[in-house]
Amino acid sequence: MTIAELEQRFLALETEVQRLKAPAEPNKADPKWVLAHGGRFANDPGFDDVVRLGREYREEVNRASLEEFDRDESLGNL
Repeated sequence: MTIAELEQRFLALETEVQRLKAPAEPNKADPKWVLAHGGRFANDPGFDDVVRLGREYREEVNRASLEEFDRDESLGNL
């Protein structure tokens, strides 16, 4: 690969990185776009797993947080 080709590829990569780093623009064409996507995962067993795993994670984080709070409270750190 020549230097000119490398420079061209590098410029293309820089341009793409700048595009990816730019803030996302909201969809102003349809402010109720979310309604069009409701039910998208209906009858999808994989989505049920995602919901279950998310719930289990939140419960574990909440449990750990409460245990830490109780431990700090018992030590008089609050």
